[in-house]
Amino acid sequence: MIKYLLFDLDGTITDPKEGIAKSVQYALSKLGIEENCENLLKFIGPPLLNSFMDFYDFDKEKAELAIKYYRERYSTIGLFENSAIEGIEEVLSKLKEAGFVLAIATSKPTHFAIPICEKYNLDKYFDLILGSELDGTRSKKSEVILEVLNKLNAIPNESIMIGDRMHDIIGAKEAGIKSIGVTFGYAEDGELEESGADFIVESSSELLSCIFKLI
Repeated sequence: MIKYLLFDLDGTITDPKEGIAKSVQYALSKLGIEENCENLLKFIGPPLLNSFMDFYDFDKEKAELAIKYYRERYSTIGLFENSAIEGIEEVLSKLKEAGFVLAIATSKPTHFAIPICEKYNLDKYFDLILGSELDGTRSKKSEVILEVLNKLNAIPNESIMIGDRMHDIIGAKEAGIKSIGVTFGYAEDGELEESGADFIVESSSELLSCIFKLI
């Protein structure tokens, strides 16, 4: 029986496309690289350090500098260049009314995740909002998930991770819990299946139905 629901933030609860893409674009331009925002959607979801290193072959030092530039823009402008996923508040409301314990488990720093949830008045649905630290601590998804489970005193076999990218699914596996992949975020074709998601849904309403079937 599932009791604890852990949600990713970007691409699952909110659509952060504009804020993240423009902030990455800003960071790259500071480093002499000009990019179209549409080419930067792959940054939505994974930890920034890994993304800059993987996608642009930056070493750790250069990736950390890129993150510094990214946050120059994101912390003042990009943070709020997003919107709530269609239908997600109704889902959260019904799950809360049904007695589930809800939490945000995101690779985004907690420092940013909390005000984003507050902006859309979604923080009231969550018992805990937790992400990484600004210094890079707890940036791996499994580390975030394990810390959320610990703070909630949650039992792994009563918990499930809900997210839109492979690192959500892999992180759940590494933490010993099941996962639901949502296709309304930023996963590439086949990404959630290949990552081994236990369930895959295509809409917020389908997500609600899937969760209630697990009771």
